[in-house]
Amino acid sequence: MALAQNSGLSPIETLALIKSRQVRENNSRLGVDCMMTGNNDMQDLFVIDPLIGKRQQLLLATQLCRMVLKVNNVIIAGSGENEF
Repeated sequence: MALAQNSGLSPIETLALIKSRQVRENNSRLGVDCMMTGNNDMQDLFVIDPLIGKRQQLLLATQLCRMVLKVNNVIIAGSGENEF
């Protein structure tokens, strides 16, 4: 949505059009044509999202969840010490 809006396109209309074309043509590679080339196939335009980036995002999200759970366990474990 942000890419469509920053490209000067109507974000809601552009996304609705792309999603309907993805379903109709069974092509998940269609994306926002912000360069106005007339081609929405991101593979043809060499726009790719590398697997390494996705893997790193998942690893960071997992580490964040583990840290939150660890802090929560410390708070729960320490909550009974102040009661007399």
